[in-house]
Amino acid sequence: MPWWLYLAIAIFGEVIATTHLKLSDGFTRPIPILIMVVSFTIAFWSLSIVMRIVPIGLIYAIWSGVGIILIALIGRFLFDQKIDVAGLIGIALIVIGVIVIGVFSRSIDQQP
Repeated sequence: MPWWLYLAIAIFGEVIATTHLKLSDGFTRPIPILIMVVSFTIAFWSLSIVMRIVPIGLIYAIWSGVGIILIALIGRFLFDQKIDVAGLIGIALIVIGVIVIGVFSRSIDQQP
């Protein structure tokens, strides 16, 4: 499986886990806690596979950048949390950074 697919699994696992951390209501609801633990386990396992191939700085930039964007969207639409202009500018800068890494960086080894 290509490294970017493992990274996508790690990102989505982290987003699912973080969402369920919120839904656990301070670790008081068992089902969201279980989903959170399983999702974090999958996320970090997948991330560890990617670390064999791609430099850690690039992985973390992509993983955290995409995760921040997805969590901000989930916060907005699932939990009705508002994002102000400064927050939107920050998220836009993160998107630009992830695009720059993906398009222009030659640091990523393309071997699966």
